[in-house]
Amino acid sequence: MPRGNLIKKFQNQKEVKEKNKAKKIKKEENDGEDRAKVITRTIENTRELCETMINLEDDEIIHDQAHDEFAPYFERQTTPKILMTTSMHAKTLTFDLMRELEMVIPNVEVHSRKLVPIKRIVEQAIENEFTDIIVIQEDRKKPSGMIFCHLPDGPTAYFKINSMTPSKKIKHVGQKTNHYPELILNNFDTRLGFTIGRLFASIFPQDPEYKGRRVVTFHNQRDYIFFRHHRYEFKRDGTRAALHELGPRLTLRLKWLQKGTFDTIEGEYEWVYKRRIQQPNRRTFVL
Repeated sequence: MPRGNLIKKFQNQKEVKEKNKAKKIKKEENDGEDRAKVITRTIENTRELCETMINLEDDEIIHDQAHDEFAPYFERQTTPKILMTTSMHAKTLTFDLMRELEMVIPNVEVHSRKLVPIKRIVEQAIENEFTDIIVIQEDRKKPSGMIFCHLPDGPTAYFKINSMTPSKKIKHVGQKTNHYPELILNNFDTRLGFTIGRLFASIFPQDPEYKGRRVVTFHNQRDYIFFRHHRYEFKRDGTRAALHELGPRLTLRLKWLQKGTFDTIEGEYEWVYKRRIQQPNRRTFVL
């Protein structure tokens, strides 16, 4: 092939490549605009709104806030004082979780369960002016659930522990401090979720120590409650912040809520988990 024809051939190939590249860029820009207009359907944004969803500005909700069992805490008439214990004959993993939570939640006193029934523990806790009881349940030598009992008038809730990661198994875990943490409650939007959110809030002091930069998060997603513990750290330039996980990680699932203090025989249940009734499809949630 003559040299001139060879040069012309390479020039044509180069022009074709440039045209194809320009077409590709234009197509990507158009696709990007189309994607910006189309909202991806997820379980969260297609959630079926139910009649129990609340509006915090509603007069009935405001009235309930002022007169429910948690009102003394939110009106600063009481300071959280937590009694924490385990189920009977608890093993090492359960005690390890209890020690970790003792460092996360301020004003906690850990007591050995021995053979004392929970109803008797409730009576003793009220006599000693505790505001809440947390009992870590165990099954097959592993933590399986947690009972939260608000004192002196309840309510009482039981959560199944779906998953747990202790601090020592978290990569690059940070060191915990004794500062009072900030509290974040996400997506507790129904009447039941509102009560659970107030139950969690009542075990933490209302005046966080911002110097410690500790944050405790209860994030509700599809009725699974993700418990996380972080410290936020500011970058040197002062324009960005990052989260340093302190652990532990827990995933909780509410199983029942009971009026008053713990009583499995004569207690009145406000709500009990029944999957086929409360969750007829994947877009219906209770919290």
